[in-house]
Amino acid sequence: MNRTKVARERVPFWLRWLVPVVLVLTWLGLAGVGGPTFGRLEEVSSNDQASFLPASAEATEAQDWQSKFRDSDEVPGIIVIEKNEAFTPQQLGELAKLKTTLEDLKLGSTVIGPIPSKDAKAVQFVVPIGSSGEIKDAVKELRDTVTAAAPEGARTFVTGPAGLAADLTAAFGGIDGILLLVALSAVFVILLIVYRSLLLPIMVLLTSVFALCAAILLVFGMAKAGWIQLNGQSQGILSILVIGAATDYALLFVARFREALTHTTNRTAAVLTAWKASFEPILASGATVIIALLCLLFSDLNSNKALGPVAAAGILCALFAALTLLPALMALLGRAAFWPFRPKLLPADQREPDLVTGLEGQKGLWRATGSLVSRRPRTIWVASVLLLLVAAGGLFQLKANGVPQTDVILTASNAVDGQDALARHFDAGSGSPAVVVADQGKAAEVLDKVKADGGVGDAYLLGRGSVPVTGAPGAPTAPDVRDGKVLINATLKNAADSLEAEETIKAVRAEVKAVDPGALVGGVTATALDTNTTAQHDLVVIIPVVLVVILFILMLLLRSVVAPVLLVLSVVVSYAAALGVSAFVFNNLFGFPGADATVPLFGFVFLVALGVDYNIFLMSRVREESLKHGTRPGILRGLVVTGGVITSAGVVLAATFAALGVIPIMFLVQLAFIVAFGVLLDTVLVRSLLVPALAYDIGPKIWWPSKLGRTDAGNAVPRREPGVEPLEEVPSR
Repeated sequence: MNRTKVARERVPFWLRWLVPVVLVLTWLGLAGVGGPTFGRLEEVSSNDQASFLPASAEATEAQDWQSKFRDSDEVPGIIVIEKNEAFTPQQLGELAKLKTTLEDLKLGSTVIGPIPSKDAKAVQFVVPIGSSGEIKDAVKELRDTVTAAAPEGARTFVTGPAGLAADLTAAFGGIDGILLLVALSAVFVILLIVYRSLLLPIMVLLTSVFALCAAILLVFGMAKAGWIQLNGQSQGILSILVIGAATDYALLFVARFREALTHTTNRTAAVLTAWKASFEPILASGATVIIALLCLLFSDLNSNKALGPVAAAGILCALFAALTLLPALMALLGRAAFWPFRPKLLPADQREPDLVTGLEGQKGLWRATGSLVSRRPRTIWVASVLLLLVAAGGLFQLKANGVPQTDVILTASNAVDGQDALARHFDAGSGSPAVVVADQGKAAEVLDKVKADGGVGDAYLLGRGSVPVTGAPGAPTAPDVRDGKVLINATLKNAADSLEAEETIKAVRAEVKAVDPGALVGGVTATALDTNTTAQHDLVVIIPVVLVVILFILMLLLRSVVAPVLLVLSVVVSYAAALGVSAFVFNNLFGFPGADATVPLFGFVFLVALGVDYNIFLMSRVREESLKHGTRPGILRGLVVTGGVITSAGVVLAATFAALGVIPIMFLVQLAFIVAFGVLLDTVLVRSLLVPALAYDIGPKIWWPSKLGRTDAGNAVPRREPGVEPLEEVPSR
């Protein structure tokens, strides 16, 4: 009778069937509730840039003062009606009636206009839109109304902050459908290629999708309770991060499960063995990413603070799904999950490689890689570091000081075209004035300073009724005074979202503070400027915090000091190289005018945290093998047995982040490229060559100061593999 080796202990019924079924049903329930919640995220989401500023920002303080003078929650929509030739008096008379039509829409307070341009080829209206309704719906109504009322041959635009916000919201509309479809399709294709199985990719995708449903439910609850601020960017990143991370963790578990099936015919015993072997690296990996993301809470920028707990909640759900749902599914399916290429039980003498080299019995690409590392370790790691440093030289080309809002949307936009039309015929900053709050006693001096600035087209004191103090009949003769302060509106010559306008704000702030040190300068442009400045400050503060946290976790996991330090340095150099190559691509291939100021920070958090993931997967296995076979054979063994799964995980994560590129928002396209390229670079070069070669060159000292670091590679004490039960021969079934 044929005999095979299986686990000695019989697995009880409750562990074989009851626990897996209960876990699967529990996750089905979570998915049933969380799935429909996905469509409700818009209820608790906001894309208002001003709400993301810290309370200490000057623009925020100015906004608080502005609310005392008028309803600062109103967002101005700028209507521009343009013709190639001058409007006739009759046409201007018809457009004057449009004001009544616009006011009848009851979107906000008093409509200003029509305001003809000096060349008489354009007319402008300013329509305040209240915060009580949806801006995108109000803008659509405005566009329909103006298009119907415009003279024949005229072009109509609704732009300004309201128009740009509406088009930005429309651009984010792909998050709910297209983004997930692209990401899941890419992952499914990759998994089909990796496993050459139909059922297993479906199980892995189910794990990812169920994790996302649970994350959505958790994030919706936190946003509903007011604990976090959710926006379109963090919503899109959440989807991608959960799918990518859950798939990565699933790949690691599946690799250990497949390996365990070559040792036993008992599927439950194989699941337990795989779970025990993968629990520590998956938990350490998830904890590293979660804590790194929560470091964003140290940010001054509220949008960064918002992303931290949102993304951390997603990773937490991915972690639980990979450690509960997937093992339950594998316990129910067993070898059938890998059909038609089911793993076969190996003879006992083929289950361990040669203890001297770690490569005996291995074959293919990773055996060749291990052989190369063992023969030329120093040459490989030195060449890898030099290559990364050369790529990092592109960092000096990165222009991450913010971009105009009109450049953020990468598709056709009525609002963006409207800004161009506005600049052709009016001061480009019309409708989005800078706001200066000054002391009543110094109002005249401050106003003179503002008017004298070369970037300011016009400025006036605000009187009662939110109208300027002028000499016109019926106009206020004195400014509106609130708590000893007055409000000055300044129309900028450049578009409110342009870099030139930001320079004007800097100059105006310096000029007015020389007269009134307590003066505040706010408005749309000041908000963008303070956002960029705060984002750059956050980069300097958060990067050291994240590195210290990751270093500490690695030290706990690897029981070493040298290895964690080298791993952290490797991912930092990898990040710098990825950012350098990205800068070259953005400037010379994509033709982007610059990058959002938050791009380097988000790129760092994701790349460093996720890059350390793969090093955790590798080095935890290397340590496991080193305990049994010695350091250098353990390094080669760890490299060979994890090469395929980690590379697959890297390709999956790169593909999911690349899916962000389908959303036509510059920030997300740039983040997609940085993370996707950086993950591939880290997977192919850093994890496959640099880290193993450097560790092999250093030898046992890589584990200093642990006992393993003092153990000679050739005299390592064999230890039983964690989670593997004693085996005995029993008749095969």
